[in-house]
Amino acid sequence: MNDPADAPCVSSNPVRDLPLPDLAGFTHRWVDAGGVRLHAVEGGRPDGPAVVLLAGFPQTWWAWRKVMPTLADRFHVVAIDLPGQGHSERPDISYDTHTVAAHVHAAVEALGVSAYWLVAHDIGAWVAFSLALKYQSQLRGLALLDAGIPGITLPDAVPTDPEHAWKTWHFAFHLVPDLPETLLAGREREYVGWFLKVKTLSSDTFDDAEVGRYAASVAADGGLRASLAYYRDAAESAQKNHEVLERQRLTVPVLGISSSHGSIPDMAASIEPWADHTTGVVVPDAGHFIPDEQPDAVAAALTDFIIEGE
Repeated sequence: MNDPADAPCVSSNPVRDLPLPDLAGFTHRWVDAGGVRLHAVEGGRPDGPAVVLLAGFPQTWWAWRKVMPTLADRFHVVAIDLPGQGHSERPDISYDTHTVAAHVHAAVEALGVSAYWLVAHDIGAWVAFSLALKYQSQLRGLALLDAGIPGITLPDAVPTDPEHAWKTWHFAFHLVPDLPETLLAGREREYVGWFLKVKTLSSDTFDDAEVGRYAASVAADGGLRASLAYYRDAAESAQKNHEVLERQRLTVPVLGISSSHGSIPDMAASIEPWADHTTGVVVPDAGHFIPDEQPDAVAAALTDFIIEGE
């Protein structure tokens, strides 16, 4: 376990006005990740296999809070806030996933981790897929949870029929210049709350405090701009993914984790055209936010995946 005395001073936090939650047994750290300060939460067994966790929109590292303690029994666990997310810096950079992946990998290296298992959900999975393409020699394996990855698992066109449009309508909305900022500034809680309530199987998965926590992160200086930028740079992310895939495939083991009521019915099948070794798990009784809805099932699937690969 890391000694909190070794952690950087909390004054290095670039988003000081945002409340900083603690998780028992884990330490907050901030590292220089290629010129961007990223926030990491680290704990577990220092001598165990390293597992890096990335969350998506509209969440932060806190999305993994129910999974991390279980993983910490066997593994060295690191949850990282993406650029623009949580308590990481919100820089004015390209948010295409290859650019962001370079910063995330730099953060992992800055924490002294040389090889690791990468686990990611939603936009975190966008970044993780691109990171795996570039740094797969340093990855032990990749687990992707319910994510419409640009150019990979995301449909070419956003559906317009009501039965499906509610899952992906925001992809187009976020691309519109200026309008989302105009409509959402000051209404982040209502907007974030919609995703957390509607995209879970049980609408009471997130209480008011959790909704407020994630909304505050999006509302904090630069958070909304960065959240939208991931979508606005998604076409570039897709193009770069395919440029790399023209030369290579994913050779690391890939686990696709879907859910009974998620956005992507079969993550493994969606990734299989691009990867040599793909397996899949479908988590029952869950919507899009699988780590919050069924944390024990997620932790068990990840543990089996990692142990089998060690």
